[in-house]
Parts: sequence; structure tokens; C-alpha cells
Amino acid sequence: MKKIRALIIDDERLARDELRLMLKEFAEINIIGEAANADQAERMISNLRPDVIFLDIQMPVRSGFDLLEALPVTPLIVFITAYETYALKAFEVSAIDYLMKPVREERLKKAISEVKLRFKESENDHLFVKDKGQYHIINWSEVYLIESLDNYVRIYFGHKNILFKSSLNQLEERIDNATFFRIARAQLINLNYIKSITQQESSLSVKLKSGQHFPVSIRQAAKLKNLYNRK
Repeated sequence: MKKIRALIIDDERLARDELRLMLKEFAEINIIGEAANADQAERMISNLRPDVIFLDIQMPVRSGFDLLEALPVTPLIVFITAYETYALKAFEVSAIDYLMKPVREERLKKAISEVKLRFKESENDHLFVKDKGQYHIINWSEVYLIESLDNYVRIYFGHKNILFKSSLNQLEERIDNATFFRIARAQLINLNYIKSITQQESSLSVKLKSGQHFPVSIRQAAKLKNLYNRK
């Protein structure tokens, strides 16, 4: 298993120092940074894309929950706080664990075990996103179409579709190229959801099981035909 990239977010330096020392006992955890407030954390999450965040709740100006509301994609979450009153809300946003300060070694060990389990389950198989105030855990096998919309993509799965802040190129790097195929500049499709492929003179089009039709770019048409010829 790859190392789990972790970000510590707490406005108290001593709390960050203590947690960093405790986390160094876990070889599978790679601490990629620390943030002292929600604004700094938001920028670091966007740039570094951690797998898990160890998140304080009460911080100046913006709380840990305010931070989560602002994130288009949420990493795995372990809350670390001095207050018991937020536990219910913490699990409503799918937190893995809720640890009280001062953090006890056995409780941290339990949380890390769950982080490892969730990380292994989610690695390349799931996407955890928030759309219109709702959190979705999307299995890539259920996604049949991804379309580019400026700085966002629209992800189609089941009978739903959601907006996700990412470029199509960035998302393409995260998914299985044996399952997904870029048919044109703005569309990425799941090959398992193709119903038919139609040749019309020099052009090619695909029909998905959803009933949607899409033209395939000339460059990608040759690649798609070669792909199916090998099957």
C-alpha cells in the first residue's frame, strides 16, 4: 500500500507538534504539511491533495466545519478537538473518527487503522465529493460519462449527475485508463457503458446505454477502433 499523505490542521502550534510526533510512529503515514487556520488549510488541500486531514474544529475566523463546506473534494477526515459537543455533526460529514484532546495513543492507533482501511478501499475505486450540500461516495464502476464544463466536470452515475471542481485532464490522471476512454476534448466515457459504435463515412459515434450519443474526434476514433480490434 502506498503511504497515506496526511495534513495536520490546528491553530495551536503545540497541538500540531504533539500530533506530528505521535504520527511519526506510524510508518504508513506521510505528513506532507501543517496548517494553522482554515484559509491556509484550504489552499494546501487544493495544492497538495492529502489523503487524510487531522482537523481541529474550533479555530479563529473559520471552523473546521467551515473549511469542509468550502472544499469541492473532501479527503478522509479525523477530527481532533477539545470539545465533545460536535461529535454528531462530525459523523454527519462522514468523519472517520473523533478524537478528544489530549490524544491518547490507543485512540490514535484505532483511528489510523480505520484510515488505512478506508484508504485501501477508496484508492482509485471511489471519489468522495460534495454537491449542493450533500456528500457523495461515487464508485468509479458506476460512472458512465464525465463531461468538461469550464473549470468543472459533470459526472454521470446511476440516475444522478453532479458538478465537481476539476479539469477533465486532472480527473483523467486519477482513473483507470483501461476502463475510461477520452472520445473528444470534452467527454470521457466508461467503455463498459457503450451500447453501440456507428461508422458514418469518415466519422465515428458512440451510443451509451443511457441513450446518449456522442461523436468521436478523428484522432480518438482511430484509437477507439484499434482498442476494439484488440478485444
